[in-house]
Formats: sequence, C-alpha cells, structure tokens
Amino acid sequence: MPAPFSIIIPTLNSECELSETLRSLFEGIENNLIRELIISDGGSNDKTKIIANEVGAIFIEGPFSRGLQISKGIDKSKGDWILILHADTNLSLNWSAKIMQKIDKNFAYHFKLKFKSKSAFARILEYWAQVRSNLLGLPYGDQGFLIHRDLLDTKEFPKIPIMEDVALAGKFRGKIKSLDILAHTSAEKYHTNGWLAQSMINFFILVQYLMGKDVHLLYKIYYKN
Repeated sequence: MPAPFSIIIPTLNSECELSETLRSLFEGIENNLIRELIISDGGSNDKTKIIANEVGAIFIEGPFSRGLQISKGIDKSKGDWILILHADTNLSLNWSAKIMQKIDKNFAYHFKLKFKSKSAFARILEYWAQVRSNLLGLPYGDQGFLIHRDLLDTKEFPKIPIMEDVALAGKFRGKIKSLDILAHTSAEKYHTNGWLAQSMINFFILVQYLMGKDVHLLYKIYYKN
C-alpha cells in the first residue's frame, strides 16, 4: 500500500530554513507515511532548488503566489492526505508516531504554533494562536494544514497571493481541529520588525481581508511592493 501523505511546501528563497524543515520530515519517511515531497517554488534565486533536488523532491516552478503555488502542488500530488507546510516550519519530534492515531478523513487539521524564539512575546502570540484557531476557527498557514484528499476535493483551494490560509480555514469552518503536535515556526519577521509592529501588521491585513479588500492590494501592502 502506498504511503498516505503528500507533503507540499511553497518556497521563495528558502535555503536558510528549508533544510531544517526537511529534516523534521525524515521520520515520516522511515515510518512509511510520506509518499512524496513536493516543493512548489515561486522564483527562488538561491539554493532552494539544489536542496530540493538533494532530497529527491518533486520541484515545481512558477510565479510567486502562495495560494497558487500550493494549488499547483496539490494538482501534482497523489497521496490520500495532503500536508501543507511553510518552508520555515518544522514538526516536533515523534509527530509521525502520533498523527495517524488522531485523524479522521472527514476533518481538516492544523498543528500547535511554537515560535523559534525565547521571547516572552512569542509565548503570548502562541497562546493567542490557540485561541484564534480553536475558538474562532482561524489557524494560519504557519501552523500547517493536514487535509484528506476526499475532503479537499469538495472545496477549491484559494489561489490567492496572501490570506490563502484564512480563506482555506473559512471553507472548512466547523470541520477543522487542532492536533497535539508542535509546528516550530521562524520568528524572523518579528525579530526584524518588532513583535508589536509585526503583530499589528498581521492584524491589519487580516481585518482588511475580512472586510473584503482586494487580496492583490493587501499583498502589495504586506510585502511592500
């Protein structure tokens, strides 16, 4: 029987974090969970492709738009379960031993956010992420998504450049659950911009999206294009 998971990772100049993310997935290969690894790249000019080729990943190239990149990866995938991870997010040790005992194909899942930071602000935002995810049903992409193909096929994946995670969570409102597995995520933007400033930016973009603002405009604002 083929391994059940297709791993999809959207990338853009991800060489600094991608190797650690891939190392966290090796146990899934050892436990016969991972059928394929798909790297969907948005135009990297660093060593992202070299790293992907070194581990035997399927490498897809195209324009940068995270929703579109993930959608292209899903179209290429063959596994029964689709596991979407950001390039700077790695799963906690023994995730592969826990995961199959807790999942039901009729639900979508996310992991528990854990920043790669010792800051007290990181702990506050991790708590807020749990509240936002469990009470409001709004996990973000840095928490990962695990969705069975049959359930995913009932909804079109949002092919948008930003807020694709919130749009996806909205499609599965009431059918998305948290797994007791940590998603260790980079805090680089918070360290660079400041925890409060980056949090305010994220909140502003979320509110503007929920108000119906154009995602392409929000993309330009967020990435300062």
